[in-house]
Amino acid sequence: MDAERQAAVWPVPSSRLCARLLGTPPDQLEAQERTFLGHLAEVAPAVARAGELANAFAALLRERRRDLAEAAAALKAWMSLARGSLLDSFVHGLERDTDAVAAAIGTPWSSGPVEGQVNRLKAIKRSAYGRAGFPLLRQRVLMAA
Repeated sequence: MDAERQAAVWPVPSSRLCARLLGTPPDQLEAQERTFLGHLAEVAPAVARAGELANAFAALLRERRRDLAEAAAALKAWMSLARGSLLDSFVHGLERDTDAVAAAIGTPWSSGPVEGQVNRLKAIKRSAYGRAGFPLLRQRVLMAA
């Protein structure tokens, strides 16, 4: 093994670390991490391509198009690029509800706050599961707010 290759040796990273590295824009990575991703692209080009596609999808979600037709066209273009890659099953899932995904990309509204409240309510309910009725649950929800 030559000196350059030996200097680029990395311990085997976890799948979580690989996902983070693949999902981070290259300009935000350290030199050693970029080197690792370069070697990963040589060894497993399909994995590197999946990372590029995931970053492109994240950018599509962050852009928040103003027009639903434009959002739908951008989504369909991304789906055609991702079809046949490691993200193929994700694409099939998106195809089942393309209108909703396009609406999420093309509208400024988010259901995040509502989902957060539902999650909070379910956590309160689970903490007293089987030990109390609706009146106590109502009181706990009102007191937690």
